[in-house]
Amino acid sequence: MIDPLDSSISIFPPVALVGPTAVGKTALSIRLAKEIRAEIINVDSVQVFRGLDIGTAKPGLEEQKQVPHHLIDIADPDEPFDAADFVHKALGVIRSIKARGKVPLLVGGSGLYLRSLLDGLASCPGRDPTVREILREVSANQGKRALYDLLAHADPETAGRLHPNDTFRVTRALEVYCQTGEPISIWHRRHKGNSGKKMLCTKIGLIRPREELYKLIDSRVHAMMDSGLLEEVKSLLNKGYSHHLKPLQSLGYRHIIRFLNGDVPFDKTVDQLRRDTRRYAKRQITWFRADPEIRWYHPETIMDIQGIWQKIG
Repeated sequence: MIDPLDSSISIFPPVALVGPTAVGKTALSIRLAKEIRAEIINVDSVQVFRGLDIGTAKPGLEEQKQVPHHLIDIADPDEPFDAADFVHKALGVIRSIKARGKVPLLVGGSGLYLRSLLDGLASCPGRDPTVREILREVSANQGKRALYDLLAHADPETAGRLHPNDTFRVTRALEVYCQTGEPISIWHRRHKGNSGKKMLCTKIGLIRPREELYKLIDSRVHAMMDSGLLEEVKSLLNKGYSHHLKPLQSLGYRHIIRFLNGDVPFDKTVDQLRRDTRRYAKRQITWFRADPEIRWYHPETIMDIQGIWQKIG
């Protein structure tokens, strides 16, 4: 079994670079990786899927050539992939990077994936096919909002940090509640209180003033549309992937699918994507702000500093 705390190979623990969407993580991660002799490990729950490139702002091939990247394009959209799968693969990659004398640089905005890796997975019950099928039928017959309303009643704390359209995580939270009678938020708190060793990690957070971040989000949304997000979604659907799949219900993809289905006009689709991306960024900031170990910097400030490693070390 891999010991994530084994420091006998590399003297440096992993570094995590986190922050909300569009804040500037990709550009800084490449600069930082070169500075500290690191290899980048993706910590974005959707960039792991092949074919979802534009809507996830996945690092391009030229960017990936500059610094080795890991855990990008490792699953097809119809393959199950969750935090447990991520932790299993990330631990192996971390050990491999350390064996080469490099620093693992964890980059992304999926807070649950990062926490699961660094703190360990909560010992929640596993998947229950029977319960999951019942919840799937509720969603199919009554809509996603009905599932979310059930969660809001059973576990308002978890519902408060999830989007009503995040059917995968809403279903998972309800699944745990149905099996145990306890909210998944209690399981997570219990795990946090009982957890033993944690993986040592230097954590850097990127933040910008709200209006500045929102302008970048708006620019990103328009750039995605200009770069062919519509065609990307069409291609995925033409390959036979169901729009019900978890990756295709993520930010951007579900918006384009609603447009293609004739549910929302194009201009309104773009407006809703901008709005929902802003809301997602706010949820990310709230999640990461709860971690006192993260040291926060404006991306342009830290980019101007020579010897970044000395500043964060």
